[in-house]
Amino acid sequence: MSTDAGKLVLRLTLGLLLVFHGWAKITGGVDFISGMLQNNGLPGFLAYLVYLGEFLAPLFVIAGAYTRVAAYIIVGNMVVAILLVHMGDIFTLNGTGGWAIELQAFYLMTAVAIILLGPGKLSFMPESRLN
Repeated sequence: MSTDAGKLVLRLTLGLLLVFHGWAKITGGVDFISGMLQNNGLPGFLAYLVYLGEFLAPLFVIAGAYTRVAAYIIVGNMVVAILLVHMGDIFTLNGTGGWAIELQAFYLMTAVAIILLGPGKLSFMPESRLN
């Protein structure tokens, strides 16, 4: 039971913290992301995928439904965010001595841990093939 409770805590932590970023994009729009994509030679409409990676996928992670698929989507979202926005910060520290991309790395690595561990029994779809 303790490993399943730990998996639940991990899922809730990632999902609840990341879903707020998605909500901010829903209420504020993704024009700035579209602009960054276009400045890097990519189609601006891809910015709408952030709704999937930062809102819908975290909700699935929270519920424990298609958890591994949702975590893979979050990993992809975070890799794109790091490459698009934070590339220059990868080898730097912030003003308080922390890694400049520690939040992005936390989301990325927590999603990787969820992929490896699965959702646990305290989920909507415990340990199925797609979970």
